[in-house]
Amino acid sequence: MTYLNQLANNSVLITALLGWLVAQVLKIVLSWDKKFDFKRIVGSGGMPSSHAAFVMALTMAVGFTDGFDSVAFAISAVVAFVVMYDAAGIRRSAGQQAVILNKIVESVLQADFPRTERKLKELLGHTPIEVFGGAVLGIIIAIIRHT
Repeated sequence: MTYLNQLANNSVLITALLGWLVAQVLKIVLSWDKKFDFKRIVGSGGMPSSHAAFVMALTMAVGFTDGFDSVAFAISAVVAFVVMYDAAGIRRSAGQQAVILNKIVESVLQADFPRTERKLKELLGHTPIEVFGGAVLGIIIAIIRHT
């Protein structure tokens, strides 16, 4: 039971999870189209980037807790920038390739997706502004919780 108590009292972890949760809720609000879309809660892509909010809230919370000159902050910051680069670069490119591949399958092969393979997921990554928005959100949440 002590491990659960320790997790529940870990303000850095709670701040990071709160960053992710708020970003996911904002995605629902910002993409609201007269109906609730459950995929927006657990799905990737969209504004703001929950990946960026998650890692930046974590990084800032580590800085506020352990100091911005600590090894833990440095490690967290490096991981945060790798995650955000990946979200705006590699995963975004993979999503763009999925769009093209789906069009090829639909037009050239005239495939009926329900009867053949599933359509490739197209919303994988983020635009740079979505990553920036998520990063700012994560920073704001950490500032609110730790100052």
